[in-house]
Amino acid sequence: MSASTGTVRDAVDLLARVGREAGLDERAARAEGQVIAAAVLEQPGPSSAHTLWAGAFDRPASDFFGAVPRGRRYASIPTPLLSTLVAERSPRAPGYAQALADVATAACALPGAGQLSIGKATSVGRTQLAAAGVAPAHGAGTATEGLTPPGAGPTTPGTGAGALDPGQLHTWSSELLRRAQEQSARLGELLGQPSAAPGRDHGQPSATPGGEGGPAAGVPEPGLGGGQLESQTETETEDEDGSETEGETEAEPERSVEELLAELDELIGLERVKAEIHRQVAVLKMDARRQEAGLKVATLTRHLVFVGNPGTGKTTVARLVGGIYRALGLLSKGQLVEVDRSELVAGYLGQTAAKTAEVVGSAHGGVIFIDEAYSLGGDQYGKEAIDTLVKEMEDHREDLVVIVAGYPDPMADFIATNPGLESRFRTIIDFADYTDDELSAILQHLAAQMDYDLSGRALTRFTEILAATPRGPSFGNGRFARNLLEAAIGRHAWRLRDEEGASVEDLRTLQQEDFEDRDAVDLSVADATPTDDGPTDAGPTDDGQDPA
Repeated sequence: MSASTGTVRDAVDLLARVGREAGLDERAARAEGQVIAAAVLEQPGPSSAHTLWAGAFDRPASDFFGAVPRGRRYASIPTPLLSTLVAERSPRAPGYAQALADVATAACALPGAGQLSIGKATSVGRTQLAAAGVAPAHGAGTATEGLTPPGAGPTTPGTGAGALDPGQLHTWSSELLRRAQEQSARLGELLGQPSAAPGRDHGQPSATPGGEGGPAAGVPEPGLGGGQLESQTETETEDEDGSETEGETEAEPERSVEELLAELDELIGLERVKAEIHRQVAVLKMDARRQEAGLKVATLTRHLVFVGNPGTGKTTVARLVGGIYRALGLLSKGQLVEVDRSELVAGYLGQTAAKTAEVVGSAHGGVIFIDEAYSLGGDQYGKEAIDTLVKEMEDHREDLVVIVAGYPDPMADFIATNPGLESRFRTIIDFADYTDDELSAILQHLAAQMDYDLSGRALTRFTEILAATPRGPSFGNGRFARNLLEAAIGRHAWRLRDEEGASVEDLRTLQQEDFEDRDAVDLSVADATPTDDGPTDAGPTDDGQDPA
Protein backbone atom coordinates (compact mmCIF):
# COMPACT_ATOMS: atom_id res chain seq x y z
CA MET A 1 0.00 0.00 0.00
CA SER A 2 1.40 3.39 -1.00
CA ALA A 3 1.59 6.41 1.27
CA SER A 4 -1.14 8.12 -0.73
CA THR A 5 -3.62 5.27 -0.37
CA GLY A 6 -2.57 5.00 3.26
CA THR A 7 -3.83 8.53 3.84
CA VAL A 8 -7.44 7.72 2.93
CA ARG A 9 -7.19 4.48 4.86
CA ASP A 10 -5.94 6.41 7.89
CA ALA A 11 -8.86 8.82 7.51
CA VAL A 12 -11.28 5.88 7.67
CA ASP A 13 -9.40 4.47 10.67
CA LEU A 14 -9.86 7.76 12.49
CA LEU A 15 -13.53 7.85 11.51
CA ALA A 16 -13.95 4.42 13.12
CA ARG A 17 -12.19 5.68 16.25
CA VAL A 18 -14.40 8.77 16.46
CA GLY A 19 -17.44 6.56 15.92
CA ARG A 20 -16.37 4.24 18.72
CA GLU A 21 -15.93 7.20 21.08
CA ALA A 22 -19.45 8.34 20.13
CA GLY A 23 -20.91 4.94 21.05
CA LEU A 24 -21.38 3.80 17.46
CA ASP A 25 -20.54 0.42 15.99
CA GLU A 26 -16.94 0.73 14.80
CA ARG A 27 -17.46 -1.58 11.82
CA ALA A 28 -20.50 0.39 10.68
CA ALA A 29 -18.56 3.66 10.94
CA ARG A 30 -15.73 2.17 8.90
CA ALA A 31 -18.23 1.00 6.28
CA GLU A 32 -19.66 4.53 5.98
CA GLY A 33 -16.20 5.90 5.35
CA GLN A 34 -15.42 3.32 2.69
CA VAL A 35 -18.62 3.93 0.72
CA ILE A 36 -18.02 7.69 0.86
CA ALA A 37 -14.53 7.16 -0.53
CA ALA A 38 -15.97 5.00 -3.33
CA ALA A 39 -18.51 7.63 -4.31
CA VAL A 40 -15.89 10.39 -4.34
CA LEU A 41 -13.58 8.31 -6.54
CA GLU A 42 -16.29 7.27 -9.04
CA GLN A 43 -15.75 8.63 -12.54
CA PRO A 44 -17.91 8.44 -15.69
CA GLY A 45 -16.71 5.94 -18.27
CA PRO A 46 -13.72 3.61 -17.91
CA SER A 47 -11.41 4.55 -15.02
CA SER A 48 -9.10 3.06 -12.43
CA ALA A 49 -11.24 4.24 -9.53
CA HIS A 50 -12.13 0.70 -8.49
CA THR A 51 -8.47 -0.32 -8.27
CA LEU A 52 -7.57 2.82 -6.30
CA TRP A 53 -10.32 2.09 -3.81
CA ALA A 54 -9.57 -1.63 -3.58
CA GLY A 55 -5.89 -0.92 -2.97
CA ALA A 56 -6.65 1.60 -0.25
CA PHE A 57 -8.85 -0.76 1.76
CA ASP A 58 -7.51 -4.22 0.80
CA ARG A 59 -10.88 -5.23 -0.59
CA PRO A 60 -11.90 -6.88 -3.87
CA ALA A 61 -12.33 -4.36 -6.67
CA SER A 62 -15.80 -5.78 -7.33
CA ASP A 63 -16.95 -4.44 -3.93
CA PHE A 64 -16.40 -0.91 -5.25
CA PHE A 65 -19.42 -1.12 -7.54
CA GLY A 66 -21.71 -2.02 -4.67
CA ALA A 67 -20.29 0.71 -2.45
CA VAL A 68 -20.69 3.56 -4.95
CA PRO A 69 -24.52 3.75 -5.00
CA ARG A 70 -24.63 3.85 -1.21
CA GLY A 71 -21.99 6.53 -0.96
CA ARG A 72 -23.61 8.80 -3.55
CA ARG A 73 -26.42 9.57 -1.14
CA TYR A 74 -24.16 11.40 1.24
CA ALA A 75 -23.59 14.30 -1.13
CA SER A 76 -27.06 15.46 -0.11
CA ILE A 77 -28.05 13.77 3.16
CA PRO A 78 -26.16 12.89 6.36
CA THR A 79 -25.06 9.29 6.83
CA PRO A 80 -27.31 7.04 8.96
CA LEU A 81 -24.87 7.04 11.88
CA LEU A 82 -24.49 10.82 11.80
CA SER A 83 -28.28 11.16 11.53
CA THR A 84 -28.61 9.07 14.68
CA LEU A 85 -26.10 11.20 16.58
CA VAL A 86 -27.84 14.39 15.46
CA ALA A 87 -31.28 13.01 16.37
CA GLU A 88 -29.98 12.07 19.81
CA ARG A 89 -28.31 15.50 20.17
CA SER A 90 -25.02 13.81 20.84
CA PRO A 91 -22.10 16.18 21.54
CA ARG A 92 -20.02 13.79 19.43
CA ALA A 93 -21.93 14.58 16.24
CA PRO A 94 -19.66 17.46 15.10
CA GLY A 95 -16.53 15.33 15.49
CA TYR A 96 -18.06 12.46 13.55
CA ALA A 97 -19.20 14.83 10.79
CA GLN A 98 -15.70 16.30 10.61
CA ALA A 99 -14.19 12.82 10.27
CA LEU A 100 -16.62 11.98 7.44
CA ALA A 101 -15.64 15.17 5.63
CA ASP A 102 -11.98 14.30 6.00
CA VAL A 103 -12.53 10.87 4.46
CA ALA A 104 -14.06 12.55 1.41
CA THR A 105 -11.16 14.96 1.16
CA ALA A 106 -8.54 12.24 1.54
CA ALA A 107 -10.24 10.22 -1.22
CA CYS A 108 -10.15 13.13 -3.67
CA ALA A 109 -6.46 13.61 -2.85
CA LEU A 110 -5.50 10.18 -4.19
CA PRO A 111 -3.23 10.47 -7.25
CA GLY A 112 -5.39 9.74 -10.28
CA ALA A 113 -8.66 10.52 -8.49
CA GLY A 114 -9.63 13.05 -11.17
CA GLN A 115 -11.05 16.54 -11.20
CA LEU A 116 -14.63 15.40 -10.62
CA SER A 117 -13.64 13.93 -7.25
CA ILE A 118 -12.88 17.42 -5.94
CA GLY A 119 -16.46 18.56 -6.46
CA LYS A 120 -17.86 15.34 -5.02
CA ALA A 121 -15.73 15.67 -1.91
CA THR A 122 -16.91 19.26 -1.52
CA SER A 123 -20.57 18.18 -1.65
CA VAL A 124 -20.10 15.33 0.81
CA GLY A 125 -18.09 17.37 3.27
CA ARG A 126 -20.43 20.34 3.26
CA THR A 127 -23.51 18.15 3.70
CA GLN A 128 -22.13 16.16 6.63
CA LEU A 129 -20.76 19.21 8.45
CA ALA A 130 -23.94 21.22 7.92
CA ALA A 131 -26.07 18.35 9.27
CA ALA A 132 -24.09 18.49 12.53
CA GLY A 133 -24.20 22.27 12.70
CA VAL A 134 -20.52 22.76 11.91
CA ALA A 135 -20.07 25.90 9.84
CA PRO A 136 -16.92 26.92 7.95
CA ALA A 137 -14.88 29.65 9.56
CA HIS A 138 -15.73 33.09 8.22
CA GLY A 139 -13.65 33.96 5.20
CA ALA A 140 -12.47 30.40 4.57
CA GLY A 141 -11.42 29.67 1.06
CA THR A 142 -12.87 27.14 -1.32
CA ALA A 143 -12.81 23.45 -0.60
CA THR A 144 -9.81 22.88 -2.79
CA GLU A 145 -7.85 26.09 -2.31
CA GLY A 146 -4.13 25.36 -2.20
CA LEU A 147 -4.51 21.61 -2.56
CA THR A 148 -5.16 20.07 -5.96
CA PRO A 149 -4.74 16.30 -6.24
CA PRO A 150 -2.18 14.81 -8.58
CA GLY A 151 -3.62 13.18 -11.66
CA ALA A 152 -6.46 15.67 -11.94
CA GLY A 153 -5.11 17.62 -14.84
CA PRO A 154 -4.56 17.16 -18.55
CA THR A 155 -2.05 14.71 -19.89
CA THR A 156 1.56 15.74 -19.46
CA PRO A 157 3.68 14.42 -22.32
CA GLY A 158 6.04 11.72 -21.20
CA THR A 159 4.64 11.45 -17.68
CA GLY A 160 1.17 9.98 -18.08
CA ALA A 161 -2.19 11.55 -17.32
CA GLY A 162 -1.65 14.48 -15.05
CA ALA A 163 1.37 12.95 -13.33
CA LEU A 164 3.64 15.03 -11.11
CA ASP A 165 7.38 15.04 -11.14
CA PRO A 166 9.15 13.82 -7.96
CA GLY A 167 9.62 17.34 -6.61
CA GLN A 168 5.93 18.15 -6.97
CA LEU A 169 4.94 14.85 -5.42
CA HIS A 170 7.19 15.49 -2.42
CA THR A 171 5.61 18.91 -1.88
CA TRP A 172 2.15 17.36 -2.18
CA SER A 173 2.91 14.57 0.31
CA SER A 174 4.37 17.02 2.82
CA GLU A 175 1.23 19.13 2.65
CA LEU A 176 -0.95 16.06 3.15
CA LEU A 177 1.03 15.08 6.23
CA ARG A 178 0.94 18.58 7.71
CA ARG A 179 -2.80 18.85 7.34
CA ALA A 180 -3.33 15.32 8.65
CA GLN A 181 -1.36 16.23 11.77
CA GLU A 182 -3.42 19.37 12.30
CA GLN A 183 -6.67 17.48 11.89
CA SER A 184 -5.59 14.68 14.22
CA ALA A 185 -4.86 17.24 16.92
CA ARG A 186 -8.16 19.03 16.36
CA LEU A 187 -10.24 15.86 16.61
CA GLY A 188 -8.24 14.76 19.64
CA GLU A 189 -9.26 18.00 21.35
CA LEU A 190 -12.88 17.48 20.35
CA LEU A 191 -12.81 14.00 21.88
CA GLY A 192 -11.19 15.35 25.02
CA GLN A 193 -8.14 13.14 24.43
CA PRO A 194 -4.49 13.74 23.52
CA SER A 195 -3.93 14.00 19.79
CA ALA A 196 -2.47 11.03 17.98
CA ALA A 197 0.01 13.07 15.99
CA PRO A 198 2.54 11.25 13.88
CA GLY A 199 5.71 10.33 15.71
CA ARG A 200 4.10 10.25 19.16
CA ASP A 201 2.76 7.31 21.06
CA HIS A 202 -0.63 7.83 22.68
CA GLY A 203 -1.67 4.23 22.76
CA GLN A 204 -2.64 4.31 19.11
CA PRO A 205 -0.74 3.13 16.03
CA SER A 206 1.35 5.65 14.15
CA ALA A 207 -0.70 8.22 12.26
CA THR A 208 1.88 8.68 9.55
CA PRO A 209 0.21 8.36 6.13
CA GLY A 210 0.82 4.85 4.96
CA GLY A 211 1.00 3.44 8.49
CA GLU A 212 -1.06 0.33 9.03
CA GLY A 213 -4.25 1.04 10.91
CA GLY A 214 -3.15 4.45 12.15
CA PRO A 215 -5.77 6.93 13.33
CA ALA A 216 -4.58 9.91 11.34
CA ALA A 217 -7.28 12.01 9.78
CA GLY A 218 -7.62 12.76 6.13
CA VAL A 219 -6.79 16.15 4.74
CA PRO A 220 -8.85 19.01 6.20
CA GLU A 221 -9.78 21.63 3.65
CA PRO A 222 -10.83 25.20 4.32
CA GLY A 223 -14.22 24.59 2.76
CA LEU A 224 -14.67 20.96 3.79
CA GLY A 225 -13.22 20.87 7.26
CA GLY A 226 -14.71 24.27 7.94
CA GLY A 227 -11.67 25.77 9.62
CA GLN A 228 -11.67 25.22 13.35
CA LEU A 229 -14.64 23.38 14.77
CA GLU A 230 -16.93 25.13 17.17
CA SER A 231 -15.80 25.19 20.78
CA GLN A 232 -15.58 21.83 22.44
CA THR A 233 -19.05 20.40 22.86
CA GLU A 234 -18.46 19.05 26.31
CA THR A 235 -17.73 20.97 29.50
CA GLU A 236 -16.27 19.87 32.78
CA THR A 237 -18.00 20.55 36.08
CA GLU A 238 -16.95 19.82 39.62
CA ASP A 239 -18.85 17.60 42.04
CA GLU A 240 -19.15 18.57 45.67
CA ASP A 241 -16.08 16.47 46.43
CA GLY A 242 -14.07 18.50 43.94
CA SER A 243 -13.79 15.78 41.30
CA GLU A 244 -14.38 16.74 37.70
CA THR A 245 -17.21 15.19 35.74
CA GLU A 246 -18.10 15.48 32.13
CA GLY A 247 -21.30 17.29 31.24
CA GLU A 248 -22.95 18.16 27.98
CA THR A 249 -23.76 21.64 26.84
CA GLU A 250 -27.39 22.56 26.60
CA ALA A 251 -28.99 20.97 23.54
CA GLU A 252 -30.50 23.16 20.87
CA PRO A 253 -34.30 23.33 21.01
CA GLU A 254 -36.27 21.06 18.73
CA ARG A 255 -37.55 22.60 15.54
CA SER A 256 -41.28 23.23 15.46
CA VAL A 257 -43.73 21.98 12.87
CA GLU A 258 -44.08 25.52 11.57
CA GLU A 259 -40.31 25.87 11.07
CA LEU A 260 -40.10 22.56 9.22
CA LEU A 261 -43.08 23.42 7.01
CA ALA A 262 -41.45 26.76 6.25
CA GLU A 263 -38.32 24.90 5.11
CA LEU A 264 -40.51 22.69 2.93
CA ASP A 265 -42.18 25.73 1.40
CA GLU A 266 -38.79 27.25 0.57
CA LEU A 267 -37.85 24.30 -1.66
CA ILE A 268 -37.81 25.06 -5.35
CA GLY A 269 -40.81 23.65 -7.25
CA LEU A 270 -42.72 20.66 -5.78
CA GLU A 271 -45.94 22.63 -5.39
CA ARG A 272 -48.24 19.57 -5.38
CA VAL A 273 -45.95 17.82 -2.91
CA LYS A 274 -45.99 20.78 -0.55
CA ALA A 275 -49.78 20.96 -0.65
CA GLU A 276 -50.12 17.25 0.16
CA ILE A 277 -47.68 17.42 3.09
CA HIS A 278 -49.55 20.45 4.49
CA ARG A 279 -52.79 18.48 4.17
CA GLN A 280 -51.29 15.50 5.98
CA VAL A 281 -50.09 17.72 8.81
CA ALA A 282 -53.53 19.33 9.15
CA VAL A 283 -55.16 15.90 9.43
CA LEU A 284 -52.65 14.71 12.03
CA LYS A 285 -53.06 17.89 14.09
CA MET A 286 -56.85 17.46 14.04
CA ASP A 287 -56.50 13.85 15.14
CA ALA A 288 -54.44 15.00 18.13
CA ARG A 289 -57.04 17.62 19.06
CA ARG A 290 -59.90 15.11 18.81
CA GLN A 291 -58.01 12.60 20.90
CA GLU A 292 -57.41 15.22 23.61
CA ALA A 293 -61.13 15.97 23.58
CA GLY A 294 -61.98 12.30 24.08
CA LEU A 295 -63.40 11.87 20.57
CA LYS A 296 -62.88 8.95 18.26
CA VAL A 297 -59.95 9.16 15.90
CA ALA A 298 -59.81 7.47 12.53
CA THR A 299 -57.01 4.95 12.20
CA LEU A 300 -54.78 6.56 9.59
CA THR A 301 -51.57 5.13 8.28
CA ARG A 302 -48.55 7.42 8.40
CA HIS A 303 -46.57 5.43 5.84
CA LEU A 304 -46.17 7.03 2.42
CA VAL A 305 -45.48 6.20 -1.22
CA PHE A 306 -43.40 8.69 -3.19
CA VAL A 307 -43.56 8.26 -6.96
CA GLY A 308 -41.61 10.16 -9.58
CA ASN A 309 -38.45 10.27 -11.60
CA PRO A 310 -35.00 10.43 -10.02
CA GLY A 311 -33.68 13.66 -8.56
CA THR A 312 -37.08 15.19 -7.87
CA GLY A 313 -36.54 15.82 -4.16
CA LYS A 314 -38.02 12.65 -2.66
CA THR A 315 -35.24 12.11 -0.14
CA THR A 316 -35.26 15.77 0.89
CA VAL A 317 -38.99 15.66 1.58
CA ALA A 318 -38.66 12.32 3.40
CA ARG A 319 -36.15 13.91 5.77
CA LEU A 320 -38.52 16.80 6.45
CA VAL A 321 -41.40 14.37 7.04
CA GLY A 322 -39.33 12.67 9.75
CA GLY A 323 -38.73 15.99 11.46
CA ILE A 324 -42.39 17.00 11.17
CA TYR A 325 -43.61 13.71 12.63
CA ARG A 326 -41.18 14.10 15.50
CA ALA A 327 -42.36 17.64 16.17
CA LEU A 328 -45.94 16.33 16.20
CA GLY A 329 -44.98 13.73 18.80
CA LEU A 330 -45.50 10.79 16.44
CA LEU A 331 -41.84 9.76 16.36
CA SER A 332 -39.27 9.78 19.15
CA LYS A 333 -36.22 10.76 17.07
CA GLY A 334 -37.14 11.61 13.47
CA GLN A 335 -33.91 10.45 11.82
CA LEU A 336 -33.89 9.30 8.19
CA VAL A 337 -32.33 5.99 7.11
CA GLU A 338 -32.19 5.52 3.33
CA VAL A 339 -31.71 2.02 1.90
CA ASP A 340 -32.23 0.02 -1.27
CA ARG A 341 -32.61 -3.66 -2.11
CA SER A 342 -28.92 -4.48 -1.65
CA GLU A 343 -29.05 -3.34 1.98
CA LEU A 344 -32.12 -5.43 2.81
CA VAL A 345 -31.54 -8.68 0.91
CA ALA A 346 -28.87 -11.22 1.93
CA GLY A 347 -27.13 -13.79 -0.24
CA TYR A 348 -29.01 -16.77 1.16
CA LEU A 349 -32.59 -17.52 2.09
CA GLY A 350 -33.15 -17.22 5.81
CA GLN A 351 -30.54 -14.50 6.22
CA THR A 352 -32.61 -11.76 4.58
CA ALA A 353 -35.12 -11.61 7.44
CA ALA A 354 -32.39 -10.92 9.99
CA LYS A 355 -30.65 -8.40 7.72
CA THR A 356 -33.88 -6.53 7.00
CA ALA A 357 -34.88 -6.49 10.67
CA GLU A 358 -31.47 -5.09 11.63
CA VAL A 359 -31.65 -2.31 9.04
CA VAL A 360 -35.21 -1.40 9.94
CA GLY A 361 -34.21 -1.48 13.60
CA SER A 362 -31.71 1.30 12.95
CA ALA A 363 -34.65 3.46 11.83
CA HIS A 364 -36.80 2.90 14.93
CA GLY A 365 -37.92 6.29 16.17
CA GLY A 366 -37.64 7.75 12.69
CA VAL A 367 -38.18 7.13 8.99
CA ILE A 368 -36.82 4.37 6.79
CA PHE A 369 -36.80 5.42 3.15
CA ILE A 370 -36.63 2.53 0.66
CA ASP A 371 -35.55 3.73 -2.75
CA GLU A 372 -36.52 1.70 -5.83
CA ALA A 373 -38.69 -0.40 -3.55
CA TYR A 374 -40.19 -2.24 -6.52
CA SER A 375 -36.87 -4.06 -6.92
CA LEU A 376 -37.88 -6.17 -3.91
CA GLY A 377 -40.62 -7.82 -5.97
CA GLY A 378 -40.20 -10.78 -8.24
CA ASP A 379 -38.13 -13.28 -6.27
CA GLN A 380 -38.15 -15.19 -3.00
CA TYR A 381 -35.35 -13.08 -1.49
CA GLY A 382 -37.29 -9.89 -2.00
CA LYS A 383 -40.46 -11.55 -0.71
CA GLU A 384 -38.66 -12.45 2.51
CA ALA A 385 -37.58 -8.82 2.89
CA ILE A 386 -41.13 -7.57 2.24
CA ASP A 387 -42.63 -10.00 4.76
CA THR A 388 -40.11 -8.90 7.37
CA LEU A 389 -40.78 -5.24 6.61
CA VAL A 390 -44.53 -5.71 7.09
CA LYS A 391 -43.91 -7.43 10.43
CA GLU A 392 -41.61 -4.63 11.57
CA MET A 393 -44.20 -2.03 10.54
CA GLU A 394 -46.77 -3.79 12.69
CA ASP A 395 -44.52 -4.46 15.70
CA HIS A 396 -43.22 -0.88 15.79
CA ARG A 397 -46.20 0.97 14.36
CA GLU A 398 -46.10 3.58 17.13
CA ASP A 399 -42.53 4.71 16.43
CA LEU A 400 -41.64 3.91 12.82
CA VAL A 401 -42.59 5.40 9.48
CA VAL A 402 -41.81 3.69 6.18
CA ILE A 403 -41.61 5.63 2.93
CA VAL A 404 -41.18 3.68 -0.30
CA ALA A 405 -40.21 5.38 -3.54
CA GLY A 406 -39.69 4.75 -7.24
CA TYR A 407 -41.22 5.09 -10.69
CA PRO A 408 -45.07 5.25 -10.73
CA ASP A 409 -46.00 2.06 -12.62
CA PRO A 410 -43.47 -0.29 -10.95
CA MET A 411 -44.46 1.10 -7.55
CA ALA A 412 -48.14 0.33 -8.19
CA ASP A 413 -47.19 -3.27 -9.00
CA PHE A 414 -45.00 -3.45 -5.89
CA ILE A 415 -47.74 -2.34 -3.50
CA ALA A 416 -50.10 -4.91 -5.01
CA THR A 417 -47.70 -7.80 -4.31
CA ASN A 418 -48.53 -8.03 -0.61
CA PRO A 419 -51.86 -7.39 1.19
CA GLY A 420 -49.92 -6.01 4.14
CA LEU A 421 -48.41 -3.34 1.93
CA GLU A 422 -51.75 -2.41 0.37
CA SER A 423 -53.32 -1.87 3.78
CA ARG A 424 -50.46 0.27 5.08
CA PHE A 425 -49.64 2.47 2.10
CA ARG A 426 -52.73 4.55 1.41
CA THR A 427 -51.16 7.91 0.63
CA ILE A 428 -49.32 8.36 -2.68
CA ILE A 429 -47.46 11.60 -3.36
CA ASP A 430 -46.43 12.38 -6.93
CA PHE A 431 -43.15 14.24 -7.56
CA ALA A 432 -43.13 16.03 -10.91
CA ASP A 433 -40.00 16.68 -12.96
CA TYR A 434 -38.34 20.09 -12.55
CA THR A 435 -38.63 22.71 -15.26
CA ASP A 436 -35.53 24.26 -16.82
CA ASP A 437 -35.98 27.41 -14.75
CA GLU A 438 -36.30 25.37 -11.57
CA LEU A 439 -33.14 23.39 -12.38
CA SER A 440 -31.23 26.64 -12.96
CA ALA A 441 -32.44 27.90 -9.60
CA ILE A 442 -31.40 24.62 -7.96
CA LEU A 443 -27.93 24.88 -9.48
CA GLN A 444 -27.49 28.40 -8.09
CA HIS A 445 -28.85 27.30 -4.70
CA LEU A 446 -26.42 24.36 -4.44
CA ALA A 447 -23.51 26.55 -5.56
CA ALA A 448 -24.33 29.18 -2.94
CA GLN A 449 -24.44 26.53 -0.22
CA MET A 450 -20.88 25.54 -1.14
CA ASP A 451 -19.78 29.19 -1.21
CA TYR A 452 -19.56 29.48 -5.00
CA ASP A 453 -21.05 31.98 -7.42
CA LEU A 454 -21.85 31.45 -11.10
CA SER A 455 -20.98 34.04 -13.69
CA GLY A 456 -23.70 35.02 -16.15
CA ARG A 457 -21.97 33.13 -18.95
CA ALA A 458 -21.61 30.04 -16.75
CA LEU A 459 -25.34 30.02 -16.07
CA THR A 460 -26.04 30.50 -19.79
CA ARG A 461 -23.79 27.55 -20.57
CA PHE A 462 -25.70 25.42 -18.06
CA THR A 463 -29.02 26.25 -19.71
CA GLU A 464 -27.54 25.35 -23.11
CA ILE A 465 -26.38 21.97 -21.81
CA LEU A 466 -29.75 21.45 -20.19
CA ALA A 467 -31.61 22.21 -23.43
CA ALA A 468 -29.45 19.72 -25.34
CA THR A 469 -29.92 16.89 -22.82
CA PRO A 470 -32.65 14.29 -23.52
CA ARG A 471 -35.25 13.92 -20.77
CA GLY A 472 -35.41 10.14 -20.77
CA PRO A 473 -35.98 7.80 -17.79
CA SER A 474 -32.35 8.17 -16.68
CA PHE A 475 -32.37 11.98 -16.59
CA GLY A 476 -31.40 12.95 -13.05
CA ASN A 477 -33.32 16.23 -12.52
CA GLY A 478 -31.71 17.80 -9.45
CA ARG A 479 -29.00 15.16 -9.47
CA PHE A 480 -28.12 16.26 -13.01
CA ALA A 481 -27.60 19.82 -11.75
CA ARG A 482 -25.47 18.59 -8.87
CA ASN A 483 -23.29 16.48 -11.18
CA LEU A 484 -22.61 19.44 -13.44
CA LEU A 485 -21.79 21.63 -10.45
CA GLU A 486 -19.38 19.09 -8.96
CA ALA A 487 -17.61 18.71 -12.29
CA ALA A 488 -17.35 22.49 -12.63
CA ILE A 489 -15.86 22.81 -9.14
CA GLY A 490 -13.18 20.29 -10.08
CA ARG A 491 -12.29 22.14 -13.30
CA HIS A 492 -12.30 25.46 -11.42
CA ALA A 493 -9.80 24.07 -8.89
CA TRP A 494 -7.52 22.81 -11.63
CA ARG A 495 -7.80 26.04 -13.65
CA LEU A 496 -6.61 28.10 -10.65
CA ARG A 497 -4.06 25.60 -9.34
CA ASP A 498 -1.04 27.79 -10.17
CA GLU A 499 -2.57 31.23 -9.57
CA GLU A 500 -1.04 32.22 -6.25
CA GLY A 501 -2.52 35.72 -6.37
CA ALA A 502 -6.09 34.70 -7.19
CA SER A 503 -8.64 37.02 -5.57
CA VAL A 504 -11.49 35.87 -3.35
CA GLU A 505 -13.83 36.57 -6.27
CA ASP A 506 -11.72 34.33 -8.51
CA LEU A 507 -11.72 31.55 -5.89
CA ARG A 508 -15.47 31.54 -5.55
CA THR A 509 -16.71 32.29 -9.09
CA LEU A 510 -17.36 29.48 -11.57
CA GLN A 511 -16.87 30.59 -15.15
CA GLN A 512 -18.20 29.38 -18.49
CA GLU A 513 -15.10 27.28 -19.17
CA ASP A 514 -15.74 25.31 -15.97
CA PHE A 515 -18.92 23.96 -17.60
CA GLU A 516 -17.42 23.36 -21.04
CA ASP A 517 -16.52 19.66 -20.81
CA ARG A 518 -19.38 17.71 -22.32
CA ASP A 519 -18.58 14.62 -20.30
CA ALA A 520 -20.39 16.32 -17.42
CA VAL A 521 -23.65 15.87 -19.32
CA ASP A 522 -23.09 12.13 -19.40
CA LEU A 523 -23.04 12.03 -15.60
CA SER A 524 -26.82 11.98 -15.48
CA VAL A 525 -26.66 8.65 -17.27
CA ALA A 526 -23.57 7.40 -15.44
CA ASP A 527 -25.46 7.50 -12.15
CA ALA A 528 -28.10 5.07 -13.43
CA THR A 529 -27.64 1.49 -12.26
CA PRO A 530 -30.01 -0.70 -14.30
CA THR A 531 -31.39 -3.84 -12.74
CA ASP A 532 -33.38 -6.77 -14.01
CA ASP A 533 -36.46 -5.29 -12.37
CA GLY A 534 -36.75 -2.40 -14.77
CA PRO A 535 -35.53 1.19 -14.82
CA THR A 536 -33.80 2.60 -11.79
CA ASP A 537 -33.40 6.05 -10.39
CA ALA A 538 -30.33 7.99 -11.42
CA GLY A 539 -28.42 7.20 -8.28
CA PRO A 540 -29.82 6.58 -4.81
CA THR A 541 -29.48 10.26 -3.99
CA ASP A 542 -32.87 11.48 -5.07
CA ASP A 543 -32.60 15.07 -4.01
CA GLY A 544 -32.98 18.00 -6.28
CA GLN A 545 -32.08 20.24 -3.36
CA ASP A 546 -29.63 19.87 -0.56
CA PRO A 547 -31.39 18.84 2.67
CA ALA A 548 -28.78 20.02 5.13
